[in-house]
Amino acid sequence: MTNLHRGEIEARLDGVPHRLVLTLGGLAELESAFGDEDMVALAARFERGRLSSRECVKIIGAGLRCAGASVTDDDVARMQTDGGVAGFIDIVARLLTATFGGGGAQQVNCGGESQGGGAVARGPFPGTT
Repeated sequence: MTNLHRGEIEARLDGVPHRLVLTLGGLAELESAFGDEDMVALAARFERGRLSSRECVKIIGAGLRCAGASVTDDDVARMQTDGGVAGFIDIVARLLTATFGGGGAQQVNCGGESQGGGAVARGPFPGTT
């Protein structure tokens, strides 16, 4: 069972429910993967709301690994979810919202413009611009 107060979400991948969470170690992994120098730069990347498909794979992969799953980013790239691309956008948006909390609404689009306009996520680090 997930605990939203600890930043956890649940997502169905390949028809199986999984818990995802981004710990401090997961955020460090993403900083390194994206070449961001600190959490503020990482948060600014997420606030822009435009993420590539590769970035979405890395975010979901980090979320799964931080929750104890033994998966690689290549494993994640082959996974499927309900709703196709929109389903992955929803997972990323919910995970980032659970991790960083409230703030201004933003659109999250994985891999460019999504059909339906993307999922709405709350911006990371409330009070930052």
